[in-house]
Amino acid sequence: MKRLLPYLAMDCVDALWAHHTGVMAEFGFDRLFYAFNAFRGAGLYDNPEDALLLTNMPTEYVEAYVDGGMFRDGVMLRWAVRNTGAASWRDVYKDMLQEPLTKGQKAMQELNARHGLVAGYTISFPMAIKNANAGIGLVARQGLTQDDVDAIWAEHGEIIQIINHVAHLCILQLPAAGQRRLLTARQAEVLELVADGKTMQDIALLLGRNVATVEKHLRGARDALGVETTAQAVRKASVLNQIFRLDRTGGAEARRPHLAGAVSDNR
Repeated sequence: MKRLLPYLAMDCVDALWAHHTGVMAEFGFDRLFYAFNAFRGAGLYDNPEDALLLTNMPTEYVEAYVDGGMFRDGVMLRWAVRNTGAASWRDVYKDMLQEPLTKGQKAMQELNARHGLVAGYTISFPMAIKNANAGIGLVARQGLTQDDVDAIWAEHGEIIQIINHVAHLCILQLPAAGQRRLLTARQAEVLELVADGKTMQDIALLLGRNVATVEKHLRGARDALGVETTAQAVRKASVLNQIFRLDRTGGAEARRPHLAGAVSDNR
């Protein structure tokens, strides 16, 4: 299908997202909010800094919804965490009205109304990773009602879901930093060597550095990824595709991955 081919050619999340927002706008969904979190703990919601968030929503909305923690009262997010598939906002809101709204849910409704988020669909993607969740909210352009959106879905819903699933799968294959900065080339290199089973002494010898320097890079990697142990850092960097990356020609890169936006290596 010609609509899907451009997604398969993307080599960075930014380019894919720019393309995807344009494609969805053609169907009447001009504002999107995508979230992927592979590190959810015991609670329903955890630190948004652990998630990969992509959106073209207004900055004011994102600051309130994400930074202000209002996402914890988001009905669509709650639905996406607990379900898989696609849902009309009409149906999700209908279920919500079975119980009295909390103060937070009322505030969330007011925020959505203020920014014109009154009609749309939410897609929750199936995940094979334990405790992982991923979904996307498709907001209809202003002027469209939920009846209009449901009519669009009746005609194009299948292809819209397919396109979004392909976009999601492509995003998972591309390097992502979530809400944190990317690893430096040296941090990624050291984590790769740890993942390969090398000891601190092995890594120091391979890099021509001392053990203290290797440990410094590992501390930096743990801080950048927001984890406590090196094992956690290896897992998180692997899930976020920041280690063992391929170059644009498809060959394995030397042990210095070129990460867009990474800060310079500090030896």
